[in-house]
Amino acid sequence: MEVLVPKFQSLKIPSPICCCSITTWNSSYLKFGFRTLSSLSVSATSKVNEAVVESVIASPSLGHSTRPHFPILHQEVNGSKLVYLDNAATSQKPTAVLKALQNYYEAYNSNVHRGIHFLSAKATDEYESARRKVAAFINASDSREIIFTRNATEAINLVAYSWGLSNLKSGDEIIVTVAEHHSAIVPWQLVAQKVGAVLKFVNLNQDEVPDLDNLKEVISRKTKLVVVHHVSNVLASVLPIREITQWAHDVGAKVLVDACQSVPHMIVDVQNLNVDFLVASSHKMCGPTGIGFLYGKIDILSSMPPFLGGGEMISDVYLDHSTYAEPPSRFEAGTPAIGEAIGLGAAIDYLSGIGMQTIHDYEVELGRYLYERLLSVPNIRIYGPAPSEEVQRAALCSFNVENVHPTDLATFLDQQHGVAIRSGHHCAQPLHRYLGVTASARASLYFYNTKEDVDNFIEALNDTVNFFNSFK
Repeated sequence: MEVLVPKFQSLKIPSPICCCSITTWNSSYLKFGFRTLSSLSVSATSKVNEAVVESVIASPSLGHSTRPHFPILHQEVNGSKLVYLDNAATSQKPTAVLKALQNYYEAYNSNVHRGIHFLSAKATDEYESARRKVAAFINASDSREIIFTRNATEAINLVAYSWGLSNLKSGDEIIVTVAEHHSAIVPWQLVAQKVGAVLKFVNLNQDEVPDLDNLKEVISRKTKLVVVHHVSNVLASVLPIREITQWAHDVGAKVLVDACQSVPHMIVDVQNLNVDFLVASSHKMCGPTGIGFLYGKIDILSSMPPFLGGGEMISDVYLDHSTYAEPPSRFEAGTPAIGEAIGLGAAIDYLSGIGMQTIHDYEVELGRYLYERLLSVPNIRIYGPAPSEEVQRAALCSFNVENVHPTDLATFLDQQHGVAIRSGHHCAQPLHRYLGVTASARASLYFYNTKEDVDNFIEALNDTVNFFNSFK
Protein backbone atom coordinates (compact mmCIF):
# COMPACT_ATOMS: atom_id res chain seq x y z
CA MET A 1 0.00 0.00 0.00
CA GLU A 2 1.31 3.44 -0.88
CA VAL A 3 1.03 5.91 1.97
CA LEU A 4 0.94 9.63 1.31
CA VAL A 5 2.60 11.61 4.05
CA PRO A 6 1.52 15.23 4.33
CA LYS A 7 4.33 17.76 4.16
CA PHE A 8 4.20 20.78 6.42
CA GLN A 9 6.14 23.84 5.31
CA SER A 10 7.66 25.39 8.38
CA LEU A 11 11.21 26.66 8.86
CA LYS A 12 12.20 28.93 11.70
CA ILE A 13 15.80 29.96 12.15
CA PRO A 14 16.50 31.99 15.27
CA SER A 15 19.62 34.06 15.64
CA PRO A 16 22.82 32.17 16.38
CA ILE A 17 23.28 31.47 20.09
CA CYS A 18 26.84 32.65 20.22
CA CYS A 19 29.89 33.57 18.24
CA CYS A 20 33.04 31.90 19.38
CA SER A 21 36.01 34.02 20.33
CA ILE A 22 39.27 33.37 18.57
CA THR A 23 42.68 33.75 20.12
CA THR A 24 46.26 33.34 18.97
CA TRP A 25 48.12 30.19 19.99
CA ASN A 26 51.89 30.16 19.95
CA SER A 27 52.76 26.56 20.77
CA SER A 28 54.49 24.50 18.11
CA TYR A 29 53.05 21.36 19.63
CA LEU A 30 49.60 19.91 19.07
CA LYS A 31 48.48 17.52 21.76
CA PHE A 32 45.76 15.08 20.84
CA GLY A 33 45.09 12.87 23.85
CA PHE A 34 47.89 10.32 24.00
CA ARG A 35 49.77 11.58 20.97
CA THR A 36 51.90 14.71 20.69
CA LEU A 37 52.57 16.07 17.24
CA SER A 38 55.83 17.96 17.16
CA SER A 39 57.29 16.84 13.83
CA LEU A 40 55.49 19.66 12.05
CA SER A 41 55.22 23.14 13.46
CA VAL A 42 51.98 24.94 12.70
CA SER A 43 52.61 28.66 12.28
CA ALA A 44 52.24 30.98 15.24
CA THR A 45 49.16 32.47 13.61
CA SER A 46 47.26 29.19 14.08
CA LYS A 47 44.02 29.95 15.87
CA VAL A 48 42.44 27.74 18.49
CA ASN A 49 39.04 28.44 19.96
CA GLU A 50 39.62 28.86 23.68
CA ALA A 51 35.88 29.17 24.24
CA VAL A 52 35.59 25.56 23.09
CA VAL A 53 38.11 24.34 25.65
CA GLU A 54 36.53 26.32 28.50
CA SER A 55 32.98 25.20 27.70
CA VAL A 56 34.02 21.54 27.37
CA ILE A 57 35.36 21.64 30.93
CA ALA A 58 32.30 23.38 32.41
CA SER A 59 29.47 21.66 30.55
CA PRO A 60 27.73 18.38 31.48
CA SER A 61 28.49 16.86 28.07
CA LEU A 62 30.53 17.63 24.99
CA GLY A 63 27.37 17.75 22.91
CA HIS A 64 25.72 20.36 25.11
CA SER A 65 28.86 22.49 25.28
CA THR A 66 29.49 22.60 21.53
CA ARG A 67 25.94 22.90 20.15
CA PRO A 68 25.90 26.71 20.61
CA HIS A 69 28.78 26.95 18.11
CA PHE A 70 26.60 25.53 15.28
CA PRO A 71 23.92 28.04 14.22
CA ILE A 72 22.18 25.59 11.86
CA LEU A 73 21.20 23.28 14.72
CA HIS A 74 18.98 25.92 16.34
CA GLN A 75 15.98 25.83 14.05
CA GLU A 76 12.68 24.11 13.46
CA VAL A 77 12.06 21.88 10.47
CA ASN A 78 8.50 21.02 9.46
CA GLY A 79 7.24 22.39 12.77
CA SER A 80 9.60 20.37 14.96
CA LYS A 81 12.99 21.04 16.53
CA LEU A 82 15.71 19.86 14.17
CA VAL A 83 17.47 16.65 15.20
CA TYR A 84 20.39 16.25 12.80
CA LEU A 85 21.62 12.65 12.60
CA ASP A 86 23.13 12.56 9.11
CA ASN A 87 26.72 13.34 10.03
CA ALA A 88 28.26 10.45 8.07
CA ALA A 89 27.00 12.21 4.94
CA THR A 90 28.18 15.67 6.00
CA SER A 91 28.84 17.52 9.23
CA GLN A 92 27.61 20.95 10.24
CA LYS A 93 29.94 23.96 10.43
CA PRO A 94 30.84 25.96 13.55
CA THR A 95 30.76 29.73 13.59
CA ALA A 96 34.57 29.82 13.60
CA VAL A 97 34.65 28.14 10.17
CA LEU A 98 31.90 30.36 8.76
CA LYS A 99 33.82 33.42 9.97
CA ALA A 100 37.08 32.21 8.44
CA LEU A 101 35.38 31.83 5.05
CA GLN A 102 33.73 35.21 5.32
CA ASN A 103 36.97 36.86 6.39
CA TYR A 104 38.84 35.44 3.40
CA TYR A 105 36.33 36.77 0.90
CA GLU A 106 35.92 40.11 2.67
CA ALA A 107 39.51 40.88 3.62
CA TYR A 108 42.08 39.14 1.38
CA ASN A 109 40.41 37.35 -1.52
CA SER A 110 43.12 36.82 -4.14
CA ASN A 111 44.75 34.07 -6.17
CA VAL A 112 47.60 32.24 -4.52
CA HIS A 113 51.27 31.59 -5.33
CA ARG A 114 51.67 33.82 -8.37
CA GLY A 115 51.10 37.30 -6.96
CA ILE A 116 53.49 39.60 -5.14
CA HIS A 117 50.92 42.08 -3.81
CA PHE A 118 49.66 42.04 -0.23
CA LEU A 119 46.35 40.26 -0.81
CA SER A 120 47.95 37.45 -2.81
CA ALA A 121 50.73 37.02 -0.25
CA LYS A 122 48.19 36.89 2.58
CA ALA A 123 46.00 34.37 0.71
CA THR A 124 49.04 32.23 -0.08
CA ASP A 125 50.19 32.26 3.55
CA GLU A 126 46.76 31.17 4.80
CA TYR A 127 46.35 28.52 2.09
CA GLU A 128 49.74 26.96 2.84
CA SER A 129 49.09 27.28 6.56
CA ALA A 130 46.00 25.14 6.03
CA ARG A 131 48.16 22.50 4.37
CA ARG A 132 50.50 22.49 7.37
CA LYS A 133 47.53 22.16 9.70
CA VAL A 134 46.26 19.10 7.80
CA ALA A 135 49.73 17.56 7.91
CA ALA A 136 50.02 18.12 11.65
CA PHE A 137 46.48 16.87 12.25
CA ILE A 138 47.26 13.44 10.77
CA ASN A 139 50.93 13.54 11.79
CA ALA A 140 52.41 13.55 8.30
CA SER A 141 56.18 13.98 8.33
CA ASP A 142 56.15 16.73 5.69
CA SER A 143 53.45 19.16 4.52
CA ARG A 144 54.44 18.32 0.93
CA GLU A 145 52.72 14.99 1.53
CA ILE A 146 49.33 16.74 1.57
CA ILE A 147 47.59 17.26 -1.78
CA PHE A 148 44.41 19.33 -1.81
CA THR A 149 41.67 17.84 -3.99
CA ARG A 150 37.97 18.54 -4.56
CA ASN A 151 37.02 15.67 -2.27
CA ALA A 152 38.13 12.21 -1.21
CA THR A 153 36.73 10.73 -4.42
CA GLU A 154 39.05 12.86 -6.52
CA ALA A 155 41.93 11.96 -4.21
CA ILE A 156 41.38 8.24 -4.86
CA ASN A 157 41.07 8.87 -8.59
CA LEU A 158 44.34 10.81 -8.48
CA VAL A 159 46.09 7.75 -7.06
CA ALA A 160 44.32 5.44 -9.52
CA TYR A 161 45.24 7.37 -12.64
CA SER A 162 48.66 8.63 -11.62
CA TRP A 163 50.10 5.78 -9.55
CA GLY A 164 47.81 3.00 -10.77
CA LEU A 165 48.24 3.40 -14.53
CA SER A 166 52.00 3.77 -14.08
CA ASN A 167 52.55 0.82 -11.75
CA LEU A 168 49.88 -1.81 -12.39
CA LYS A 169 50.06 -4.33 -15.22
CA SER A 170 48.19 -7.39 -16.46
CA GLY A 171 47.78 -10.04 -13.78
CA ASP A 172 48.50 -7.72 -10.85
CA GLU A 173 45.96 -7.92 -8.04
CA ILE A 174 44.14 -5.17 -6.18
CA ILE A 175 42.54 -6.25 -2.89
CA VAL A 176 39.28 -4.51 -1.90
CA THR A 177 36.57 -5.38 0.64
CA VAL A 178 32.88 -5.66 -0.23
CA ALA A 179 32.24 -2.96 2.38
CA GLU A 180 34.02 -0.19 0.47
CA HIS A 181 32.40 3.04 -0.68
CA HIS A 182 31.87 3.21 -4.43
CA SER A 183 34.67 5.78 -4.59
CA ALA A 184 37.11 3.09 -3.49
CA ILE A 185 35.80 0.51 -5.97
CA VAL A 186 34.90 2.19 -9.27
CA PRO A 187 38.26 3.95 -9.95
CA TRP A 188 40.07 0.61 -9.54
CA GLN A 189 37.57 -1.14 -11.80
CA LEU A 190 38.38 1.44 -14.48
CA VAL A 191 42.13 1.08 -14.02
CA ALA A 192 41.92 -2.72 -13.95
CA GLN A 193 40.02 -2.69 -17.23
CA LYS A 194 42.72 -0.54 -18.81
CA VAL A 195 45.77 -2.50 -17.65
CA GLY A 196 44.38 -6.00 -17.16
CA ALA A 197 44.74 -6.06 -13.38
CA VAL A 198 42.45 -8.21 -11.22
CA LEU A 199 40.22 -7.00 -8.38
CA LYS A 200 39.83 -9.48 -5.53
CA PHE A 201 37.11 -8.84 -2.95
CA VAL A 202 37.14 -9.78 0.72
CA ASN A 203 33.75 -10.70 2.21
CA LEU A 204 32.41 -10.22 5.73
CA ASN A 205 32.75 -12.64 8.63
CA GLN A 206 29.95 -13.76 10.93
CA ASP A 207 30.22 -10.51 12.90
CA GLU A 208 29.52 -8.51 9.73
CA VAL A 209 33.03 -7.10 9.62
CA PRO A 210 35.45 -7.56 6.69
CA ASP A 211 37.04 -10.97 7.21
CA LEU A 212 40.61 -10.19 8.27
CA ASP A 213 41.69 -13.84 8.12
CA ASN A 214 40.51 -13.98 4.51
CA LEU A 215 42.18 -10.65 3.78
CA LYS A 216 45.50 -11.92 5.09
CA GLU A 217 45.15 -15.11 3.03
CA VAL A 218 44.42 -13.39 -0.30
CA ILE A 219 47.40 -11.04 -0.04
CA SER A 220 50.16 -12.56 -2.15
CA ARG A 221 53.15 -11.62 -4.28
CA LYS A 222 50.64 -10.76 -7.01
CA THR A 223 49.10 -8.13 -4.75
CA LYS A 224 50.18 -4.61 -5.67
CA LEU A 225 47.60 -2.57 -3.78
CA VAL A 226 45.24 -3.01 -0.83
CA VAL A 227 42.32 -0.55 -0.67
CA VAL A 228 40.42 -0.46 2.62
CA HIS A 229 38.29 1.83 4.73
CA HIS A 230 39.36 2.76 8.23
CA VAL A 231 35.77 3.02 9.50
CA SER A 232 32.81 1.65 7.55
CA ASN A 233 30.12 4.19 6.67
CA VAL A 234 27.51 1.42 6.90
CA LEU A 235 28.74 -1.21 9.37
CA ALA A 236 30.41 1.20 11.85
CA SER A 237 33.28 -1.28 12.10
CA VAL A 238 36.87 -0.15 12.62
CA LEU A 239 39.69 -1.99 10.82
CA PRO A 240 43.22 -2.52 12.25
CA ILE A 241 44.99 -0.51 9.57
CA ARG A 242 48.50 -0.90 10.97
CA GLU A 243 48.25 -4.70 10.84
CA ILE A 244 46.79 -4.66 7.34
CA THR A 245 49.55 -2.33 6.19
CA GLN A 246 52.19 -4.69 7.57
CA TRP A 247 50.67 -7.66 5.70
CA ALA A 248 50.67 -5.68 2.47
CA HIS A 249 54.18 -4.31 2.87
CA ASP A 250 55.50 -7.82 3.57
CA VAL A 251 54.75 -8.69 -0.07
CA GLY A 252 55.75 -5.28 -1.47
CA ALA A 253 52.20 -3.99 -1.94
CA LYS A 254 51.00 -0.45 -1.28
CA VAL A 255 48.02 0.49 0.93
CA LEU A 256 45.37 3.15 0.32
CA VAL A 257 43.06 3.97 3.22
CA ASP A 258 39.67 5.66 2.94
CA ALA A 259 39.67 7.63 6.19
CA CYS A 260 36.59 9.77 5.57
CA GLN A 261 34.80 8.27 8.57
CA SER A 262 37.81 8.18 10.88
CA VAL A 263 39.75 11.44 10.52
CA PRO A 264 36.76 13.53 11.80
CA HIS A 265 36.18 11.25 14.78
CA MET A 266 39.44 9.91 16.18
CA ILE A 267 43.20 10.34 16.27
CA VAL A 268 44.68 9.27 12.95
CA ASP A 269 48.46 9.08 12.80
CA VAL A 270 49.70 8.22 9.30
CA GLN A 271 53.25 7.63 10.43
CA ASN A 272 52.10 5.15 13.06
CA LEU A 273 49.78 3.42 10.59
CA ASN A 274 52.57 3.48 7.98
CA VAL A 275 50.05 3.73 5.12
CA ASP A 276 51.17 4.77 1.65
CA PHE A 277 48.07 6.78 0.77
CA LEU A 278 45.18 8.12 2.85
CA VAL A 279 42.22 10.24 1.82
CA ALA A 280 39.63 12.31 3.71
CA SER A 281 37.03 15.03 3.12
CA SER A 282 36.73 18.45 4.71
CA HIS A 283 32.94 18.53 4.83
CA LYS A 284 32.75 15.54 7.18
CA MET A 285 35.04 17.25 9.73
CA CYS A 286 33.30 20.61 10.21
CA GLY A 287 34.94 22.16 7.14
CA PRO A 288 33.52 23.42 3.85
CA THR A 289 32.40 21.27 0.95
CA GLY A 290 34.46 21.26 -2.25
CA ILE A 291 37.79 20.28 -0.73
CA GLY A 292 39.43 17.09 0.50
CA PHE A 293 42.97 15.87 0.69
CA LEU A 294 45.29 13.07 -0.27
CA TYR A 295 48.14 12.05 1.99
CA GLY A 296 50.92 10.21 0.20
CA LYS A 297 54.44 9.32 1.26
CA ILE A 298 56.70 11.91 -0.33
CA ASP A 299 58.95 9.41 -2.12
CA ILE A 300 55.92 7.82 -3.78
CA LEU A 301 54.36 11.15 -4.74
CA SER A 302 57.66 12.35 -6.20
CA SER A 303 57.74 9.32 -8.52
CA MET A 304 54.18 9.80 -9.78
CA PRO A 305 53.29 11.62 -13.03
CA PRO A 306 50.77 14.50 -13.00
CA PHE A 307 47.07 13.78 -12.80
CA LEU A 308 45.88 16.97 -14.53
CA GLY A 309 47.77 19.42 -16.71
CA GLY A 310 47.65 23.22 -16.60
CA GLY A 311 48.88 26.14 -14.59
CA GLU A 312 50.71 25.81 -11.27
CA MET A 313 51.69 22.14 -11.77
CA ILE A 314 54.51 22.94 -14.18
CA SER A 315 58.16 23.81 -13.82
CA ASP A 316 58.72 24.96 -17.42
CA VAL A 317 56.55 24.83 -20.53
CA TYR A 318 58.01 24.63 -24.04
CA LEU A 319 56.22 24.16 -27.33
CA ASP A 320 57.28 20.52 -27.63
CA HIS A 321 57.26 19.44 -23.97
CA SER A 322 56.85 20.51 -20.37
CA THR A 323 58.57 19.76 -17.10
CA TYR A 324 56.65 19.44 -13.86
CA ALA A 325 56.76 20.92 -10.39
CA GLU A 326 57.52 18.88 -7.30
CA PRO A 327 54.67 17.72 -5.07
CA PRO A 328 52.29 19.04 -3.93
CA SER A 329 52.09 21.58 -6.77
CA ARG A 330 52.44 18.81 -9.39
CA PHE A 331 49.00 17.54 -8.43
CA GLU A 332 47.19 20.86 -7.93
CA ALA A 333 46.65 22.17 -11.46
CA GLY A 334 44.85 25.50 -11.83
CA THR A 335 43.40 27.81 -9.22
CA PRO A 336 42.66 25.75 -6.11
CA ALA A 337 39.76 26.00 -3.68
CA ILE A 338 41.46 28.71 -1.64
CA GLY A 339 38.63 29.76 0.66
CA GLU A 340 37.67 26.14 1.21
CA ALA A 341 41.22 25.21 2.23
CA ILE A 342 41.31 28.10 4.68
CA GLY A 343 37.94 26.97 6.05
CA LEU A 344 39.34 23.45 6.48
CA GLY A 345 42.25 24.92 8.41
CA ALA A 346 39.79 26.72 10.68
CA ALA A 347 37.88 23.46 11.19
CA ILE A 348 41.10 21.74 12.25
CA ASP A 349 41.79 24.55 14.71
CA TYR A 350 38.30 24.06 16.13
CA LEU A 351 38.60 20.28 16.44
CA SER A 352 42.07 20.63 17.93
CA GLY A 353 40.72 23.01 20.55
CA ILE A 354 38.42 20.23 21.75
CA GLY A 355 40.92 17.39 21.27
CA MET A 356 40.38 14.35 19.09
CA GLN A 357 40.67 11.91 21.98
CA THR A 358 37.95 13.83 23.82
CA ILE A 359 35.75 13.68 20.72
CA HIS A 360 36.40 9.96 20.22
CA ASP A 361 35.71 9.02 23.84
CA TYR A 362 32.44 10.97 23.85
CA GLU A 363 31.30 9.48 20.56
CA VAL A 364 32.05 5.90 21.64
CA GLU A 365 29.74 6.36 24.62
CA LEU A 366 27.06 8.15 22.59
CA GLY A 367 27.28 5.59 19.79
CA ARG A 368 26.79 2.74 22.25
CA TYR A 369 23.75 4.57 23.64
CA LEU A 370 22.31 4.89 20.13
CA TYR A 371 22.86 1.18 19.45
CA GLU A 372 21.25 0.11 22.72
CA ARG A 373 18.24 2.40 22.26
CA LEU A 374 17.70 1.15 18.71
CA LEU A 375 17.56 -2.43 20.00
CA SER A 376 14.34 -1.48 21.80
CA VAL A 377 12.56 -0.85 18.49
CA PRO A 378 10.50 -3.92 17.50
CA ASN A 379 11.60 -5.93 14.45
CA ILE A 380 14.75 -3.88 13.86
CA ARG A 381 17.90 -5.22 12.24
CA ILE A 382 21.11 -3.26 12.92
CA TYR A 383 24.03 -4.00 10.61
CA GLY A 384 27.62 -4.44 11.70
CA PRO A 385 29.25 -5.77 14.86
CA ALA A 386 27.64 -5.56 18.29
CA PRO A 387 29.58 -3.27 20.64
CA SER A 388 31.50 -4.93 23.47
CA GLU A 389 34.58 -4.44 25.59
CA GLU A 390 36.67 -5.68 22.66
CA VAL A 391 34.65 -4.12 19.82
CA GLN A 392 34.18 -0.37 19.52
CA ARG A 393 31.69 0.72 16.89
CA ALA A 394 31.76 4.12 15.28
CA ALA A 395 28.90 6.42 16.30
CA LEU A 396 26.51 5.38 13.53
CA CYS A 397 23.92 2.68 12.97
CA SER A 398 22.55 1.43 9.66
CA PHE A 399 19.34 -0.52 10.11
CA ASN A 400 16.09 -1.77 8.66
CA VAL A 401 12.72 -2.30 10.28
CA GLU A 402 10.76 -5.27 9.04
CA ASN A 403 8.16 -4.45 6.36
CA VAL A 404 8.94 -0.71 6.34
CA HIS A 405 11.06 0.73 3.53
CA PRO A 406 13.96 2.84 4.85
CA THR A 407 13.02 5.75 2.60
CA ASP A 408 9.51 5.75 4.06
CA LEU A 409 11.07 5.82 7.52
CA ALA A 410 13.37 8.72 6.65
CA THR A 411 10.59 10.70 4.95
CA PHE A 412 8.16 10.38 7.84
CA LEU A 413 10.87 11.16 10.41
CA ASP A 414 11.73 14.35 8.56
CA GLN A 415 8.27 15.60 7.72
CA GLN A 416 6.53 14.67 10.96
CA HIS A 417 9.34 14.93 13.52
CA GLY A 418 12.15 17.09 12.10
CA VAL A 419 14.64 14.22 12.39
CA ALA A 420 17.26 14.07 9.64
CA ILE A 421 18.67 10.63 8.87
CA ARG A 422 19.85 9.06 5.59
CA SER A 423 18.22 6.28 3.58
CA GLY A 424 19.44 4.39 0.52
CA HIS A 425 22.53 2.35 -0.24
CA HIS A 426 24.98 4.94 1.14
CA CYS A 427 27.24 4.52 -1.92
CA ALA A 428 27.77 0.90 -0.90
CA GLN A 429 25.60 -1.19 -3.23
CA PRO A 430 27.87 -4.29 -3.19
CA LEU A 431 27.72 -4.33 0.60
CA HIS A 432 23.95 -4.02 0.68
CA ARG A 433 23.59 -6.82 -1.86
CA TYR A 434 25.87 -8.97 0.31
CA LEU A 435 23.62 -8.22 3.30
CA GLY A 436 20.58 -9.22 1.24
CA VAL A 437 18.95 -5.79 1.05
CA THR A 438 18.81 -2.94 -1.45
CA ALA A 439 18.84 -0.11 1.07
CA SER A 440 19.01 0.78 4.74
CA ALA A 441 18.32 3.70 7.05
CA ARG A 442 21.29 5.28 8.81
CA ALA A 443 21.55 7.48 11.87
CA SER A 444 25.01 8.93 12.39
CA LEU A 445 26.27 11.09 15.24
CA TYR A 446 28.90 13.74 15.80
CA PHE A 447 30.26 15.32 18.96
CA TYR A 448 27.59 18.07 18.96
CA ASN A 449 24.83 15.48 19.29
CA THR A 450 23.43 14.55 22.69
CA LYS A 451 21.57 11.72 24.39
CA GLU A 452 18.47 13.90 24.07
CA ASP A 453 18.91 13.81 20.29
CA VAL A 454 19.03 10.02 20.44
CA ASP A 455 15.97 9.86 22.71
CA ASN A 456 14.01 12.17 20.41
CA PHE A 457 15.02 10.05 17.44
CA ILE A 458 13.95 6.78 19.09
CA GLU A 459 10.61 8.27 20.15
CA ALA A 460 10.05 9.54 16.60
CA LEU A 461 11.15 6.22 15.09
CA ASN A 462 8.70 4.26 17.23
CA ASP A 463 5.91 6.62 16.20
CA THR A 464 6.93 6.20 12.56
CA VAL A 465 6.97 2.42 12.74
CA ASN A 466 3.59 2.39 14.48
CA PHE A 467 2.16 4.62 11.77
CA PHE A 468 3.19 2.32 8.96
CA ASN A 469 2.25 -0.82 10.89
CA SER A 470 -1.27 0.58 11.35
CA PHE A 471 -1.90 0.00 7.65
CA LYS A 472 -1.20 -3.74 7.80
